[in-house]
Formats: sequence, C-alpha cells, structure tokens
Amino acid sequence: MAEQSMPSGMGGLVRFKESYKSRFSLKPVHVLIFIALILVFRIALGLVIKS
Repeated sequence: MAEQSMPSGMGGLVRFKESYKSRFSLKPVHVLIFIALILVFRIALGLVIKS
C-alpha cells in the first residue's frame, strides 16, 4: 500500500518583505564599540568598588 502524506500549508511559497527598513540600522562596528564601552565601564566599576 502506498504511503500518502498531507500537503504542507504554504507549499514552500513563503515570501518575506525584502525592502523592510528597521528604525535602528546599526553597523557591526558600532555594536563592537558599544560592547567595548560596556566592558571598560564594568572593569572601571570593579576597580572603584572593591567588595
């Protein structure tokens, strides 16, 4: 007996909007600088407050 399968709902025809514009457009360099600033702040805070 042949095995039957149900068809998928979208059939692989899902479209995503290619021209979507985000309100926040960050470059990777900006993200790295932000992370570096957080690390520097955290290290400085650890030196100031010794518990």
